[in-house]
Amino acid sequence: MNALPPKRIGLVAAWGRYPVLVAELLKAQGFDTYCLGVAGHADRAALEPIVADFRWIGLGKLGGAIRYFRRHSVSQATMAGKFHKKMLFHPWLAFRHLPDWTTIRTFYPHLGSTRADRKDDTLLTTLVNAFGTGGITFGPATDYAPELLVKFGQLTRRGPSAAQRKDIEFGWQLAREMGRLDVGQSVAVKDRAVLAVEALEGTDECVRRAGTLCRSGEFTVVKVAKPQQDMRFDVPTIGRGTLESLAAAGGRVLAIEAGKTIVVDQPEVIELADRLKLVIVAVDEATALAGIDGAGEAA
Repeated sequence: MNALPPKRIGLVAAWGRYPVLVAELLKAQGFDTYCLGVAGHADRAALEPIVADFRWIGLGKLGGAIRYFRRHSVSQATMAGKFHKKMLFHPWLAFRHLPDWTTIRTFYPHLGSTRADRKDDTLLTTLVNAFGTGGITFGPATDYAPELLVKFGQLTRRGPSAAQRKDIEFGWQLAREMGRLDVGQSVAVKDRAVLAVEALEGTDECVRRAGTLCRSGEFTVVKVAKPQQDMRFDVPTIGRGTLESLAAAGGRVLAIEAGKTIVVDQPEVIELADRLKLVIVAVDEATALAGIDGAGEAA
C-alpha cells in the first residue's frame, strides 16, 4: 500500500513563541508546513528546523505571500503571533516596506485614504479575505493546537482575595467593552478604579503604564477575548514576558478568559508566577461576574 502524501499547510508567523509552538504541533500531526516569517517579527532560528520551508516576507508583500503558498500547492493556512501595529504609524511607511500591487490594491482604503478604519479586526479580516481570493483559506491556529488554550480554574498556588475578586468582576466588564469596540484586550484596575486600558501599545506596555500610575502596586490585570472574537487571529496570548512585566510594575493578579486565551509554555509560566508570588486565574463570564467563587476549586 502506498503511503499517503504529507499534508500541506501554510503558516504566517509573526512575533513571539506562539508560532514556534504551532509549528511544532503541526509537525507532530504530520503536516509539511510552509512558513512565511513576517520580517522584523518572526523567530527564524527557532522555526526553520521545524518547517518544510521557510521564507521571509515583508509587510508590504501580500502578492508575494499568495504566490509563495500557491507555488507550494498550499490551499489551507493559519497565522500565529503578534503583529506590531505601531509600525503602521512610522513615517514614510510605504517607502520603508515598498508594498506590491496586491498590497496597495487591498489596503489602500485603510492605509492610503480615510475611507476605512485601521482597527485590528478590520485589517486582519481584509488580509485573510485577500488570501481567500487567492485560493488560500485561513483557519484558526487553535484548531491544530487546542491544548494551548487555557482551561478554567485557578492556575497558581495563590488565589485572589475578596477585594481582588471584585476587581476582576469590575475589570472583566470594562475589558469586554473595550474588546467589543476593538480597542484592546486588557485593562489594569485597583479598588475598582481604572489604571490603564490597552490600545495600540499592547498588554506589556499597558501593564507598565499602570505601574507608573499606581506606585503602591498590588493591582489586577484582566485580559479577555473580544465578544466577537475571530479565532483566526488576534487571540489573547500570555507568556513569561507578560508575567515579568506584571511583577516589575508591581501588579499582583492576572485574570484571563478560559477557553479563549493562549498560555505559551503553560507549566513554565505557572512555575514563574508562583515564584513571583502572582495570582493567575482563568475564568469565564459567568464566574467573573459572580465574583469567581468557584474558580479556586478548579485545577
